Amino acid sequence: MDLTGSYTIPAKQSAVWAALNDSSILRECIPGCETLSMLSETEFAAAILAKIGPLKARFTGRVELSEINPNNGYRIQGEGSGGVAGFAKGGARVHLREAGDSTVLTYEIEAQIGGKLAQLGSRLIVGVVKNMAEKFFTTLVSKVSQSPCCR
Repeated sequence: MDLTGSYTIPAKQSAVWAALNDSSILRECIPGCETLSMLSETEFAAAILAKIGPLKARFTGRVELSEINPNNGYRIQGEGSGGVAGFAKGGARVHLREAGDSTVLTYEIEAQIGGKLAQLGSRLIVGVVKNMAEKFFTTLVSKVSQSPCCR
């Protein structure tokens, strides 16, 4: 599954970058995120409760940041397991660009799923991922405007 998109965030690029690198803000932005902890400056561990169609599963996994270009973007690579529900692994490239007083964030996601998840069909999975992305960005905009790290 490949997915691309962009989102305009009404904040300076440096504020968006700070939020994207703050584990407490990310934990609040990721739908269903129960825990998110930094293992190092570039690695996170997470537990996420997700409902995908008829499946509800707790996914645990790790993500690692690479190709870090401060204030401009990075690559995220990770994998997670949802037990009998299956697994997901893949990555994303995140790019930031200033647009006046706003920041345009673009992303390119590539993912592989297996187990029962794969049996649900790609249209359902893509719809859930798009919905989760919309919730993530809506919450991120709110957090960027409220957080002292991002002003």
